[in-house]
This record gives sequence, C-alpha cells and structure tokens, in this order.
Amino acid sequence: MIWDRGMETMDRDRLQSLQKTRLNWTLRWARERLPFYRERLQNIVKLDERAADAIEELPFTYKSDLRDQYPLGFLAVPREEVRRYHASSGTRGKPTVVAYTERDLTLWSEVVARSLAAAGMEPGQTLQNAYGYGLFTGGLGLHQGAERLGVSVIPASGGNTERQVQLMVDLAPDGLAATPSYALYIAETMHHMGISSQDVAVKTGIFGAEPWTEGMREHLQEGLGIQAVDIYGLSEITGPGVAIECVEGKNGLHVFEDFFFVEVVDPKTGQRVAPGETGELVLTTLSKEAMPMIRYRTGDLVSANPEPCVCGRTSLRISRIHGRSDDMLIVRGVNVFPSEIERVVLNQPGVSAHYQLAFEGHPSRPELVLEVEETSPGSVDQKTLSTHLRAALGVHLTVRVVEPGRIPRSQGKAVRVVRRMVET
Repeated sequence: MIWDRGMETMDRDRLQSLQKTRLNWTLRWARERLPFYRERLQNIVKLDERAADAIEELPFTYKSDLRDQYPLGFLAVPREEVRRYHASSGTRGKPTVVAYTERDLTLWSEVVARSLAAAGMEPGQTLQNAYGYGLFTGGLGLHQGAERLGVSVIPASGGNTERQVQLMVDLAPDGLAATPSYALYIAETMHHMGISSQDVAVKTGIFGAEPWTEGMREHLQEGLGIQAVDIYGLSEITGPGVAIECVEGKNGLHVFEDFFFVEVVDPKTGQRVAPGETGELVLTTLSKEAMPMIRYRTGDLVSANPEPCVCGRTSLRISRIHGRSDDMLIVRGVNVFPSEIERVVLNQPGVSAHYQLAFEGHPSRPELVLEVEETSPGSVDQKTLSTHLRAALGVHLTVRVVEPGRIPRSQGKAVRVVRRMVET
C-alpha cells in the first residue's frame, strides 16, 4: 500500500522542483531565526536552478555543534510554540535535545504513516510497539504515525519480554516494531515459552535504531514468521520515518525526499560520491520549524540508488547502513565495522544470532575478542569461523565460543562492543 501516492510516486523533475522551493524556505527560516546559521547563510539570498550545487557550498552541521549549543541553541521558535521535546541517550557524550512544533509533529506523523504503509501495515490493523517510550524518539514516533495511518497501537515499550510475548498471543497484533536485537530476544523468549510463530498473528516487523544485516533479517523472519523491513531515522532530523524499505522490494530504504534533502559524501573530503558508492549520509530538513538542520553529518555510511523501485515509489533509496563512522574499530591498523563481523557470523552454521565484541587486556595493547554462542554443544567450527572472518575482514580476530544464553540480551539498542581492560 502507498499512503500518499501523489508524493511517493511523483515524477523526479517535479520532486526536485518542490525540493528547491522547500530548500529556499529552510535557508531563509534558519538564517532569520538562528545565530548559528545566520553567519553561515548571510551570502545565500535564495536558491535558483543550481539548488543542489548551491547547498553543496554550505558548511556541514555536526553533532558536536548541537552539543556545543546545548540545550536549546538550535531552537528556531519561541518556547511557547514547542509542543514536545526529545533527547538522545548521551552515550557518546552530552545528549542532544530536539524540539517539535505542532506542525513538526503533524508532519512527523505523516512520514511514519507512509513508512508503516510501505512495510505492509494497513488501516484497521494493530501494531505492538516495543520501542522505548520517553525521551527516545522511537516509541512515541512510531505510535503517532501508526494512529495517523489508522492502525491501533499496543504501547508495550521495551522490556518485560515474557509479557510482550503474551500480548502477542492475547491481542493478536499484525505488526511488531522494535530494535532488531530486541526482536531477536522476543523470538528466543517465544521459543523458551513453547510458543511458535504459528501461535501469533504478527506478519510484519518494523525494525531499526541500530545497524543490522541480511543475515539478521533471515533469523528474524524465520523465528517470528514475519516479513521484516528496515526503518531509519535519527532524532536530530526528526526521529523514525526518514526512510524505510518497502515490503515488495526490500532493496533499499526509500527516503521521503519531499521532507529530507539527501547527500552522500566522502567522509574524509566531504565531496559527493557517485550513486552506488559508499559514503556518509548528509541530511537537510525541508519543513522542520522548531529545529531546522542544514547539511547534517549523520555518521551513517550508506550508498544511494536513484532508480525507481518495483513498488512504484520514485524516491531515492539508500542502502542499509554499512556502519557508523564513529563505530569503526581499528584492529591492527585495519578498519572494521561490527556489521561486517555480523555478516560473517550469521552465515556460519551452528552459531546463534547473539554475539559481542570485547576489547580485553591492558589498555596499551588491547586484544579484540569475538564471543559467539553455539546453538548446541559443539555446533560451532571455531577454526572455520576464524578463517572466514580473516578472509572477509583482512585481519585475524580471536574467537571465543560460549554456551547458549551467555551473551547479554538487548531490550533496546544492542551493546555490541564492550571493554574489559586490566590496568595491571
């Protein structure tokens, strides 16, 4: 189902014209209302036919800029016009606070409604929302978008996993929204409770908030008996609903380009890369009032595909996140992303989908250890797994096989990398 056929299947020439108009508005709005952007935009009066080139000349905005302006230095409206605040977890430093006007919330609901429709949800169905409610944008963002679509919501939030499973049995939701790592734990809990995918009605899974691989999709689809799609968003831009895979194609995430202007740039040079090449995703909001963002460096590494999709949508598609620039690990001089490790691990027989990376030893000479769970005693060929990892990554990793249930389970975003340093 396509929620807004007029916008989602718009001819690209018309779409780009609409983007130019909205880019003009965003630049004027930000320049007039935010000291941070006023100096940067003082020489930009309006965007002409060179809109894409003109914006490329502007400086980037970084997460550190938001932290430097903490808490509300990016607020472009009077406080009395704000209807909601959200904030990041602050796990990598000072949290970033974001604000929404009434119009921002309405438009956010619209893009999430589009997202859920692309995933296969329909009016009259029910969604169990296992994203965390509160300052995290996932819970309330998915909730309001589902209601906009005409979908009933079970606001389960995260945690209390056996109760999650019981709700799935008793209330028979059609869809489940969660982080992929938590959905995996829900599937495992179902198995331990003696409940199969045939005992629940869920057929659609909307999973995001952390990078995940095709191998993880296969585990989730098999374990829950669903069709699983990837949803993307970040609080600095709006929250969930920036982009999503369609259930028909599952071949890239459709960006709602009438609300978000997309660039993919070389992380080092800042220059745009060609379609199909991997680079860092840069986003500019086209309609946000409370906190407009111009050329925001997301840190997420993707590639872009401008070709039309089998579903009929004409919007640009971005690939699954290959990794985050700030999640990159350097192992003996080689750059490694946890998602690359996951691809290898989940292709190996006898290995569960739960794994963790641990830096161990002295801080001056840490060793990276990959811990994987065996599905049954002796099910993992440790030597073969080590060989495949070395071939894929170009570096040797120490592999430690542990018994089932040893790796901590996630009830939100998975913690893939831990540090167990010894100072002696």
